[in-house]
Amino acid sequence: MSKLINGILAAEELVASRVVSTFRSYPRQISAAIAGLLLCAGGGAFAVASLDQGVAQLPVQQVFESVTPLSLDAQSSELDQFSFTLFRTDATRASDTADALLGRLGVSDPAAAAFIRGSVDARQALFNRVGRTVSAELGHDQRLNKLLARWIPDGDGGFRRFVVERQGEGFWSRFEPETLDAGSRLASGVVRSSLFAATDAAGIPDAVASQLADIFAGDVDFRQLRKGDRFAVLYESFEADGQTLRSGRVLAAEFESNGRTHQAMWYQEPGQKGGYYRPNGDSLRKAYLSSPVEFTRVSSGFAMRTHPILNTWRQHNGIDFAAPSGTPVRTVGDGVVDFAGTQNGYGNIVIVTHRNQQQTAYAHLSRIDVRPGQSVEQGQTLGAVGATGWATGPHLHFEFRIDGQPHDPSTIAQQGGGVPITAAARPAFDKLASANRQELAAAFSVVQANAN
Repeated sequence: MSKLINGILAAEELVASRVVSTFRSYPRQISAAIAGLLLCAGGGAFAVASLDQGVAQLPVQQVFESVTPLSLDAQSSELDQFSFTLFRTDATRASDTADALLGRLGVSDPAAAAFIRGSVDARQALFNRVGRTVSAELGHDQRLNKLLARWIPDGDGGFRRFVVERQGEGFWSRFEPETLDAGSRLASGVVRSSLFAATDAAGIPDAVASQLADIFAGDVDFRQLRKGDRFAVLYESFEADGQTLRSGRVLAAEFESNGRTHQAMWYQEPGQKGGYYRPNGDSLRKAYLSSPVEFTRVSSGFAMRTHPILNTWRQHNGIDFAAPSGTPVRTVGDGVVDFAGTQNGYGNIVIVTHRNQQQTAYAHLSRIDVRPGQSVEQGQTLGAVGATGWATGPHLHFEFRIDGQPHDPSTIAQQGGGVPITAAARPAFDKLASANRQELAAAFSVVQANAN
């Protein structure tokens, strides 16, 4: 019996010693917990007491007590014991300086600014560059811990990373070549005014919107879209360190316009040139693209007009596309360069010969990127928009000729140019088409949910 009593006493002593030790180790936390329990208990007591009608007649006394808060220095010293990192992201601008870029990123660090100003590599990577993604890691004191810049070099399938990193009280920098992570993205939208306004609202890149216009050019009149027309698109996305650097090809798309549904998907048979097809396997490839310039508008159509320089009433034998100087100009169809040089009022002009004695002409170019006799593929860059020859401002004059005679270029996108899926490729094609339809249906459900 004495052994049992001694055991109980020993256990009590052990528990008591641990309680005391806990109070000594965590006095503030336990005090706060007890205070919270008391407050909760008080609230519960009040809730019960308030049910008694006699409580309302009890005397009430208000007690006011002034409380002096900690000074800012004291609060700051308390915060200093905690360590956390802030992340900011922005894009480079043509006018950037070290102070301007770091300021937008929330960095207040004279030593970092001085290092970037004095670094040849930093100037090469960050200044006089437009649209390069820049991320900064900084502490709560706004000093720079690390700065990363990412971009895709011309003609390179990967990307480059430029790193500025704190090392002790100084900094060091380096370039790192990396590979892009390929993935896909699903998006959808509703037309309120125009296709490009709708894709902007949906966060879809302009390059993807332009592909949509090309894919459905023969089915949808994008100049006559109706409010409420809707679309869904699945497209390639290429990322670096979890951030999207560029978009790629449209993989599948659906467009509902004027009560009709149009579908397309990308498919490439082994050993063949890829293209867009309807779900039934018919090719959507057209002999010609609808426009030789992306992200632009028609400033003058194929019609009679007053010539802007000659000031005479005459036939305008092409379409003028308003675009900034330097905008890439692409061939609308496969062919061979017949002429690349200067011609009178056309200025710098490229003429491409296609099938069936058909030609397209691209005039007023600021530069020419092809040579006579060169074979070109649909979508290949021929040069850039300019204002050479008889031009009052930068734009592309585009002509379509058959047997040397001008025809309305707006009609060329109606000409077919592809063949349907072969019987051998049909099983794989149907499987991919089914998967694409499910993904696009999911995107449309998001549009419907947002509309409701």
